[in-house]
This record gives sequence, C-alpha cells and structure tokens, in this order.
Amino acid sequence: MSESRVAVVGAGFGGLAAALRLQSAGIPTVLLERRDRPGGRAYVYEQDGFRFDAGPTVVTARNCIDELFALRGKATEDYVELLPVQPFYRLVWPDGITLEYNADADSVAEAIRQISPADADGYKRFLAYSAATFENGYLKLGTVPFQDPWSMIRRIPLLAGLKAYRSAYDVVASYMKDPHLRQAFSFQSLLIGGNPFKVSAIYTLIHALEREWGVHFPRGGTHSLVLALAKRFQELGGELRLNTPVTELRERNGRITEVATADGRSVPVRAVVSNADVMHTYASLLKGTARGQAMARTLARKRYSMSLFVVHFGLKRQHPGLAHHSVLFGPRYKELLEDIFERGVLAEDFSIYLHNPTASDQSLAPPGQAGFYALTPVPHLGKAAIDWSVEGPKLAERMLTALERTVLPGLRQDLVTQRIFTPSDFASELNAHLGSAFSLEPVLTQSAFFRVHNRDDRIGNLYFVGAGTHPGAGIPGVVGSAKATAGLMLQDLGVV
Repeated sequence: MSESRVAVVGAGFGGLAAALRLQSAGIPTVLLERRDRPGGRAYVYEQDGFRFDAGPTVVTARNCIDELFALRGKATEDYVELLPVQPFYRLVWPDGITLEYNADADSVAEAIRQISPADADGYKRFLAYSAATFENGYLKLGTVPFQDPWSMIRRIPLLAGLKAYRSAYDVVASYMKDPHLRQAFSFQSLLIGGNPFKVSAIYTLIHALEREWGVHFPRGGTHSLVLALAKRFQELGGELRLNTPVTELRERNGRITEVATADGRSVPVRAVVSNADVMHTYASLLKGTARGQAMARTLARKRYSMSLFVVHFGLKRQHPGLAHHSVLFGPRYKELLEDIFERGVLAEDFSIYLHNPTASDQSLAPPGQAGFYALTPVPHLGKAAIDWSVEGPKLAERMLTALERTVLPGLRQDLVTQRIFTPSDFASELNAHLGSAFSLEPVLTQSAFFRVHNRDDRIGNLYFVGAGTHPGAGIPGVVGSAKATAGLMLQDLGVV
C-alpha cells in the first residue's frame, strides 16, 4: 500500500464522512473498522425477523448528509430515502399532559396555550433566541476548527451575546414558566450527552435546526444511511476493511508512519484520522508514545457524558396511534439528572425515549408486527459501580412495565423478542471510555477550543472526528467534525 494513503480508524458517521470527503478530493483513503459492519454507534441488529438500529435514530440536519453525496454530483435520493417524521416527537408526562412538537410554530404555540396560556408568547420569543444561536453557533462555527486560543478568544463577544455562559435550562426558564414546558424545551441537550442544567445555552440551537430541515428517518433504518455512505465511498475508489481492529498508531519523529492492525498487517500512511474514542486513541493506540500518555492523563481528568441503557424489543402487533418518537418524562427532572450526572445513582424512576420506527417503515419488522427501541440515560461506569449483567435485566423489566402501563397496553402478552445494550457494552463494543455514550460532556469548558482538537497539537498528521472532538456528538456534530477536519487536512496535504 502506498504511503500516500490516508487511514481512517473507525467507520462511524464521523469516520465515513471524513473518508468520503478525502476520497472525493482525490486522496486515496482506507477505512478500517473493527466490527463486521460499518456504523459505529449506528450499528444494526437483526433478530427474529426484526431489524433494530443501535442508534442514533433521529436525522435532523439532513443538509450535512446531502453535502456528502453532492461532493461528486450525486444526490442523497440516489442512495437512500429520508422519510419526513411528523410530529417530530410527542412528549408525555405522568400527570397526563402531552405535547406534540413540529415545525409549525403557530400550532405548537396553540398546544402550549392549552397547557399554560401565559407561556405561548414566551415560546415564540424563545424561538427567536434559538434561531440566533443556530445562525451564529451552528451555521458559522459548527464546522470551523478551534486549533488555538485566539480562535476561541475572537468568539467571546459572540458567545457572550448568545448567553453561552448560561445553562440551556436557565435560558428556557427565562422564557417559559410552566415546569412541563421547561422540560419540553431543555431536554434536547441529552441527545448529545449534556445535562440541561449544565450544558451551554448555545445548544438550544437544536430547536431551530429541527425547524430548518425537519426530522427524518431513513427508509430501512439508520443503518441504511450508513450503508449508503459506505457504498458511495467505495464507488469513489475508497477501501473499506471490516473485521480489522486497529491495535497501534506507530509514531516516529512526531508523525504517524504506520497503522498496525490485529491481523498482523500494517498500513503505511501519510496521515491518520481517528473516529475511535478519543481516550482509546491516546491511551491504547498511542500508549507507547509520550504524547499518548500525556493526553491520556489529561483526558482522565475531564468530565464525561452519561451513558445509556437501551432495550430493543419486538411486539406481535402494531400500535397505530403511537408517534415515531416519544419522550415519557418521569416524576422527577432536575433531581433525576443529578442522580445520573453527579451522584452516580441508578434511580428507581426514569424517563424513557421510545423509538417506534415501524410508524414510518413497516419493513423493519415482520408483517403486522412492530419493533421498538427504548432508551433511558444512566450514570457512566466511572460514576457508579453497577454490575450490569445483574441490574440490566431488572431495569429492562421496569422499563417494559412502565411502557405497558402508559403507551403500549398489552406489551407483555405481545412480546416476541428483546435484547439490551448497557454501559458495559458501550465500553466493550465501542471502546467508549467509562462506557460514556457521547464522549466528553459538552459543558462550555469542554467545548470548541477546550475539546480534543480536530488536529493533534504535537503529532502533526493525526486528526480526529466524532463525538469527542469539535463540535461534538449527534449526527450533525460528528458529520460537522468531519467537514472541519477534512478542511484542515486538505490544507495540510496541499490539496486546497
């Protein structure tokens, strides 16, 4: 293999997007993936006739996907169909209050008026604030690398103007007083691993992002989008190697020269992009280097996002009235988040995100049946010493009981199959440090310049994409990181 090649470690959304950008620019690229399928966190399980996406299940900023296929003149629709989801999600509280959220501000304001008449106007003012954070935080900064302190300092006036120093919850609470609505418009930061009471208010941009491009679901499941990106990469001449764990990044004189794999082979490289967990990259793949050891010590002192507990299950009948995406809030909000993020307590109560993909695509389950994905945030392994082999099945039972009592009557008698994914699985299957589901927690002091840089500061040809680098987690975040990183690389490699 020629040393002119670039290696990308890990075929998650970030790795796929980076590989596609590099290959489309004429840089020979090899994509190395340890598992038997591409996708990373967007893996897929097939069980008893059901097709279960491991996650993520929400496609919001479809423009970042469209950009990837358009690099060499193709359209997303040539490879995969993105189905619009309406409503975006349905929110359900224990006291029976529900709220359906979509892009129609007037209809949402009317629904809010039914819950709290005084908050309808506050909602519209909040939308204006969210639009400003979207314009300045996402469109202007989302794909700009922060490689030096001045890149951050220059943006301080902008960030201050956006109230980035305040928490997402605090800003939402300044516009709406009803506790249901404060939850409804602050929980979204959990989708990228952030506690709404700690994460910067800039992440309220998610509302404007959803309204700008809508919420979509790929026909065939999220993994069909993964396969579409992999296919396009290979069409352009890229090489995808599955079942190929990377064991070492070999460094000499401040540069990576080879990528060693578990099959005993090595790949001479011009540069490396790591879509692996950032701690795993430094502590394991670079463990024999001074830089790897130093960065591993630094990263060990950082705050990491919560983990997730997921139950996939199939039912022998469908529930036509159920939304594609539902959030079932528990009886506590702030206190539960403190249990998860601060105290490391696996509480008896929980909130559940319920994914019902057969609402949009019935091909994901046997005829007449339905497959589901139920998720609840839990402490990561560094916060709580939980034996998930024991506690996992218990928590699954409690979650299924709660779902049967609320939105899925008859669940027990209709249950066909189930499987679980725990924080221990995040650690073993994805090399996720502490079993964190979203890598570094996206607090302001761990964002932008303060996150792992898109290009390493000491090893000049080592780059990062994915949740642990700028701008952060979620499909828009990791695909945006690939755009920022690929832009740096094309400059460094003399292509642009």
